Amino acid sequence: MKKYSVYIGLIAVGLLLGWMLFGGSSKTEEIHKHNAVAETNQMWTCSMHPQIMQPEAGDCPICGMDLIPAESSAEGLMADQFKLSENAMALANIQTSIVGNTISDVDTGFILSGKITENEDETATMPAHFNGRVEKLYVNSLGEHVTKGQAVAQIYSPELIAAQQELITAYKLKASQPQLYNAVKNKFKNWMIHGAQLDEVEQTGKVKNSFTIYSHVSGVVTEIAINVGSHIMDGKPIFKVSNLNTVWANFDVYENQISQFKKGQDVVVTTNAYPNKTFKGKVNFIDPILNTQTRTVKLRVVLNNKKEIFKPGMFVEGKIKGIISGSKEQVITIPASAVLWTGKRSVVYVKTNPKEAIFEMQEITLGNQINNNYQVLEGLNKGDEIVTNGTFTVDAAAQLQGKKSMMNKKGEKTMTGHEGHLGMEMSDSVEGKTINKNERIKVSKEFQNQLKVVFNDYISLKDALAKDNTKRVIAISKTLLDNLSKVDMKLLKSKNEHEHWMPLHKEIKATTNLILNTDAIKMQRIYFKHLSANMANVIEIFGINEKVYHQFCPMADNNKGAYWLSKDEKVVNPYFGGAMLTCGEVKQIIE
Repeated sequence: MKKYSVYIGLIAVGLLLGWMLFGGSSKTEEIHKHNAVAETNQMWTCSMHPQIMQPEAGDCPICGMDLIPAESSAEGLMADQFKLSENAMALANIQTSIVGNTISDVDTGFILSGKITENEDETATMPAHFNGRVEKLYVNSLGEHVTKGQAVAQIYSPELIAAQQELITAYKLKASQPQLYNAVKNKFKNWMIHGAQLDEVEQTGKVKNSFTIYSHVSGVVTEIAINVGSHIMDGKPIFKVSNLNTVWANFDVYENQISQFKKGQDVVVTTNAYPNKTFKGKVNFIDPILNTQTRTVKLRVVLNNKKEIFKPGMFVEGKIKGIISGSKEQVITIPASAVLWTGKRSVVYVKTNPKEAIFEMQEITLGNQINNNYQVLEGLNKGDEIVTNGTFTVDAAAQLQGKKSMMNKKGEKTMTGHEGHLGMEMSDSVEGKTINKNERIKVSKEFQNQLKVVFNDYISLKDALAKDNTKRVIAISKTLLDNLSKVDMKLLKSKNEHEHWMPLHKEIKATTNLILNTDAIKMQRIYFKHLSANMANVIEIFGINEKVYHQFCPMADNNKGAYWLSKDEKVVNPYFGGAMLTCGEVKQIIE
């Protein structure tokens, strides 16, 4: 009996173990299968490149950033918002700041930007007093000093030749018909011709083919309206002169600030030409007419210039104290590094969630510049958090995700593949017409020539990509970086020029370095797309005195579409090489 009890116990233990090993495992297997299905359904994407979709976590094949769960990348976001990963924020060194108020009072004052011009009250015009043709010109250059009575030009005039014949005849009849003689002489007097030239005609009885005209004004030549061979007309200007012992400093005042300024206020003027000097003046005039395009009025200060310190065209800043008597005004200011410009638009990127890297573009209206900051008249409130470093990178992320951005005001999606082949045109392009999206800034030809050297390297880079020559791409990238470092920023004379060039210079350098440090043709072409976008901005903003074709292939970058620049209208596609060398079309002509 005892023996049977042992057998029964062993059987029971065996059944229990069998259930645990086989029955339990099926349940465990079911749980694992459920988790596997869940993991299989989970897709991963890149915050900087949302076209990337992968079934498992890892690195983005384009930029190397950590992939994030696809469903969380757009969770709870508004239409124009987008999100960056922590890795993306760190790699691009994206920094934000809280917008606060600064106090503008009688101690700090307002700082206005302005320009030196001639004192128009001390400006005179030398006009022509008869019709004729310029045979010689004795005043040839701007800035030349002219004194009253100085020879200006030698003029041939059929009108004067006929009048000389009358004078010779009247001179012979002077004794018998003095009134006729005086009438002819007065005609020459009205033409501002008298003295030795007329005496010579009377004495010799010979007609002069040309007459020398003399200046009846004195000053520094600020405008010349004629040249040798050109025709002059009675009453039309020959040149303009100014007395530069005093000059005007004209400053822009915004519409909402007009009430704070008045005549007689003290102004301290500074200029980059003399960084350690200050010059004092007073508000002399406030224009009663508002410029409807800039929404500003001109505020004028008259400056003493007997030592010829100020030159017309020179940029100056004016600090005006005592604007608000006995009170203080809160003014929102932000760093200049936070602002992106395109044409007349100014934009910043606002971090909409204090706990997550979620951003949205915001258009703003800027006021005066105060050192390295700008006043914000509209668009931001105290406490807003904005991007102050890495702004261009954030803008690039917005463009790639089809959100509102500097160049994409409506936030439309990038073209998806075949629109170009179906005859669809981009909304901001007109066939056969030159369109510059960015407002052109006038800079020196020397600066443009240095940019042209960099642009030529870019073209060589484009040609090497079209030929699938990765080694040449790397070699040209080195040359481009070298020539980029030789672009002389001192040739940029205004803060506006510097503020447009510096971020573009930084982006071009960074993108070219990425091209330089990879020998994978696919990656080189991806980086080339971003290089092309920045080069296009440079060409539009500064120009290189050369026609440039902005071309587009809708099938590049996995049917996202990509642009590039070319010297020729003929399409040579750098994104596909020999496979699709002629795929693309001209979308824009940049002059």
